[in-house]
Amino acid sequence: MSTLTLEQARRIIDAAFNAGAEHGYKPLAVIVLDAGGHARAFARQDGASNLRFQIAHGKAYGALGLGVGSRALMQRAEEQAYFIAAATAAAGGALVPVPGGVLVADTEGEIIGAVGVTGDTSDHDEVAAVAGIESVGLTAITG
Repeated sequence: MSTLTLEQARRIIDAAFNAGAEHGYKPLAVIVLDAGGHARAFARQDGASNLRFQIAHGKAYGALGLGVGSRALMQRAEEQAYFIAAATAAAGGALVPVPGGVLVADTEGEIIGAVGVTGDTSDHDEVAAVAGIESVGLTAITG
């Protein structure tokens, strides 16, 4: 299994910010987690609000912890609210079940981390996350 390098993490953040700028998104915050849920890199654009670290982390950490993108977690929350509430409590509150938390897979399909983006609409956050992941030749898993 490959690992997510610091250089890749930084490039993912840069590409996510570039995607946001190209689309005219509000200021974003992006976190990249490794397969163990540890932060490899984080950056918050000027003008992004102060809770953006926690929200980006919760999107990525929840996706990684439950093995599905946060878009799928949103659907699960709509269908099984008690499960997501319990999982959020089990994760110490670090689970944000809306789009923008995207799993990162290597060329063999192994999950090697997750990216969390926040700052604009959740759908736009997800677009920026996918752009970042794909910019380094890795696979984005949104659902």
